[in-house]
Amino acid sequence: MNFAPDIEESLVAAVELVNSAEEPDTLTEIDQLAAFFDRHVYTGSHAGDAAELAAVRALRAPLRRLLTSDRDTTVRLVNETLAKHRAVPQLVRHGDVDYHIHAVPTEAPLPVRIAVETAIALIDLIRTGELSRLSLCADSACEGIVLDLSRNRSRRYCSTACGNRNAVAAYRARRK
Repeated sequence: MNFAPDIEESLVAAVELVNSAEEPDTLTEIDQLAAFFDRHVYTGSHAGDAAELAAVRALRAPLRRLLTSDRDTTVRLVNETLAKHRAVPQLVRHGDVDYHIHAVPTEAPLPVRIAVETAIALIDLIRTGELSRLSLCADSACEGIVLDLSRNRSRRYCSTACGNRNAVAAYRARRK
């Protein structure tokens, strides 16, 4: 299943943000938040200060719950998120990006924009019956989230590191 580019990007950003809480924490510095902001091409306000970093870090646990809950709970959490932030989806375009959905003003705080964009993206997964694209990492020592956008749904690990660690372990087990 192909999703609109803005939907995929919102999901990728949300999964990266949630997984940043795994050891080692990769979102502890303001510069790391700035890199995250740039990497995921967020538009709008970006304070770039300690308060914004703390607010984005605090968003990781609620997003984890949103991304890992069963379907009915996810629907409830999506609806609560959209209502809480008074989201009004609108088609917008800016720069080189054609029409896509924004549901809060560009001056809304970054954590609000991340939460709402994630909720909007999950609407597509729910409506198309594709919530199974989100899962937990197959590495038993990892709590990372996997976003599988592959055609054959073969992605099992949240990162190359987890995949490599398990491949090496399997190789060593076969060699014994």
